[in-house]
Amino acid sequence: MIRLRGVAKIYRVGSYEVPALRGVDLEIADGEFLAIMGPSGSGKSTLMNLIGCLDTPSKGSYLLNGKQVSQMNDNELARIRNEEIGFVFQTFNLLPRATSLKNVELPLVYAGVSRRERETRAKAALAQVELTSRMSHRPSELSGGQRQRVAIARALVNDPALILADEPTANLDSKHGHEVMLLLRDVTRKQGRSVIVVSHDHRIREIADRVLWLEDGRFKALQALVRDPSCGMLVDPEQAPASHELDGQRLFFCSRGCRDEFLAQNTPQGYSGQEP
Repeated sequence: MIRLRGVAKIYRVGSYEVPALRGVDLEIADGEFLAIMGPSGSGKSTLMNLIGCLDTPSKGSYLLNGKQVSQMNDNELARIRNEEIGFVFQTFNLLPRATSLKNVELPLVYAGVSRRERETRAKAALAQVELTSRMSHRPSELSGGQRQRVAIARALVNDPALILADEPTANLDSKHGHEVMLLLRDVTRKQGRSVIVVSHDHRIREIADRVLWLEDGRFKALQALVRDPSCGMLVDPEQAPASHELDGQRLFFCSRGCRDEFLAQNTPQGYSGQEP
């Protein structure tokens, strides 16, 4: 489905070069549900933009369904986005004055599909996400979970081979976030679609077929990472900004603030804040 080889992205700021991705290799199979996690600034958004054909790599190759995307022009990229990829965004990106049905129809409008066909396919997509009874409702009349379901239906309506979801649970509470992710996995699995989800939500690990950790523009093995005992975030021990030995065990933290907070709560004498 997807094959990236040696993909790098370098941004130029004046005379400086800022590498966002550093030679990424990635393969995704048909029907696979992949989660990509990592800290802020790790390159996740840049990678999603490249996979979603919103940008092109500075170096390397990108094959999508056998098509070489790396060298496409803007018109070719736009066609691939419309025909091959469905997007689910953190903030839903729904038109506030349009009904659920009209919001789902929108990609079909851009594709030049007839009005009757648009309505038929949009209704079918809303039925897949269990929102048949909310077709005539506007976003302000829907809950956060229902709005994200509309966004998923919109991503599905063009029958794409690939769904990209960028922090899809960030604006939902834990219960509805979990429900939305299960729905996305189940619907796409039945249809054999590939899904890539970028998320900070560690519960995605329970749902995904595979989880990759991106940090400093490179993928790292999850087995080599440890969990920050304060905030629960995964940390690379070799680059952790703070650590502390407690009861014979070396603990690693994502920040000095997390270390100080943890030690203040978990040591009898509190924490003086003197450790570098």
